[in-house]
Amino acid sequence: MPRITAEHREANRAQIVAAARRCFSRDGFHQTSMPDIAAEAGVSVGAPYRYFTGKEEIIVEIAGDAFRVMFAPVEQLADAADVTVADLVAAAVDPVSGELAVDGAGQSVPVDELLRCAVQAWGELLRNEGLRQQATAGFEHVRERIADALRNGRRAGTVPAELDPDRGARVVMALLHGFVLQHAAFGLTDTAGFAHDVRVVLNDAGLLRDHR
Repeated sequence: MPRITAEHREANRAQIVAAARRCFSRDGFHQTSMPDIAAEAGVSVGAPYRYFTGKEEIIVEIAGDAFRVMFAPVEQLADAADVTVADLVAAAVDPVSGELAVDGAGQSVPVDELLRCAVQAWGELLRNEGLRQQATAGFEHVRERIADALRNGRRAGTVPAELDPDRGARVVMALLHGFVLQHAAFGLTDTAGFAHDVRVVLNDAGLLRDHR
């Protein structure tokens, strides 16, 4: 029997993830079974288990993709000398401003599917301690990088000196998580308008000092 190549294995895995994402987005996490995912992917019932232990592992990967899409550009700004709070928010919402984004496997995926799965993953955090710990580690990593960016902004004068970077990072995260929820559940599709209005609101609140 010919040996499966690494490329073929990765393609099969990506096919199963894409099928699961469609199922979770359409039918919900708890209403989707592993056989449902196999059927959606057009593979044998046992095929998904060659790559994943179960649904939970798949949804962790899909949710991770959603937040990577948003937070990778934010992390890239962490070392900038003159970043503002609004810059961080805009950098996060820009990758999901269209209908498609790019997941961790380099595949184009529907933004709506990614964000709907991300919201469902939050619900799982409340009942699964292992999943919560993984999510907490990822959250803390991004929060620390945002705090670093805010410290740089304070030194450059683009972030108010009275804004505590660690608490401010949580404010930025809250804005981004709120954006995900509104996009997935409440019809927020004007991402450019959202980023613009965040800048306006922060300016009115005295939290934005953009000298550019």
